[in-house]
Amino acid sequence: MGIVEAREIKKYYGSGEARVKALDGISLSVEKGEFVAIVGSSGSGKTTLLNMLGGLDVPDSGEVIIDGKRLNDFSDDELTVFRRRKIGFIFQQYNLLPMLNVWENIILPVKMDGVKADRKYLGEVTSMLGLADKQERLPEELSGGQQQRVAIARALALNPRILFFDEPTSALDPELTGEVLRVIRSLADLHITMVI
Repeated sequence: MGIVEAREIKKYYGSGEARVKALDGISLSVEKGEFVAIVGSSGSGKTTLLNMLGGLDVPDSGEVIIDGKRLNDFSDDELTVFRRRKIGFIFQQYNLLPMLNVWENIILPVKMDGVKADRKYLGEVTSMLGLADKQERLPEELSGGQQQRVAIARALALNPRILFFDEPTSALDPELTGEVLRVIRSLADLHITMVI
């Protein structure tokens, strides 16, 4: 069994003639440490699939199993804690809090989890992502590529076993896209399971 499993998951939106089958019986397995890219045209269900795999949404039928745990078995509160500790999610639009500086954005999940920040680990992460000298800056003072690197650092803050990337370069120009893709490739050294 893989670290990420989807079994016959379905997700439909609307009803009658307007019904859209975003996912119609999708099954997949991702092994620990594997890098998987999900490709498809706009509107083909890629984001819906990632939301199901990451526990951000619930399938109409089927099941998602992450690291041996069925997401359907968790209460909402339990799922929130499980996601925070096991899964990092990087979104298209960064989702940084504008009033927090880079460091505060990065350690937000740590504070929410009520644990002490592992400054050595986070120092390695910020250095690897080229953010060591930008920790006091606000998101608005950063380029799009730098903001996406902050979002990646935040996703790594609790040292998750799995990272989900939802089109992390779609809002970037070609040069910044290359920068972020190089960062994502460098994460392979951390042996994290990645689905993009």
